[in-house]
Amino acid sequence: VQLEESGGGLVQAGGSLSLSCTASDGIITSRPMGWFRQAPGKGREFVAGSDWNNGRALYSNSVRGRFTVSRDNAKNTVHLQMDNLKTADTAMYYCASGRIFGAPSEYDYDYDYWGQGTQVTVSL
Repeated sequence: VQLEESGGGLVQAGGSLSLSCTASDGIITSRPMGWFRQAPGKGREFVAGSDWNNGRALYSNSVRGRFTVSRDNAKNTVHLQMDNLKTADTAMYYCASGRIFGAPSEYDYDYDYWGQGTQVTVSL
């Protein structure tokens, strides 16, 4: 199983970025998908999750209302639209796939496979 993130970059505060995560083997059709981030010197933080069955989304309090997670099962891709970005959103962003037929979770130990990450930097 491979997960590959793309779409990171440098953006000014208030701007937008769209991240994508492409999975191999069609795994997203039967697994919840999550987005996490890790800033330098900090632990890994849950950002958003997407249910495999109905696309129900789960968000952390820090991004709710600004970020939107979506999935395209036909393309084995999960997206994270990030709007109104803040400097506090600067981090390496990772996508992860959860356990088969499981629910999206805010806990990293509920995810089995991880991508290599894509850097998001928000400047003033």
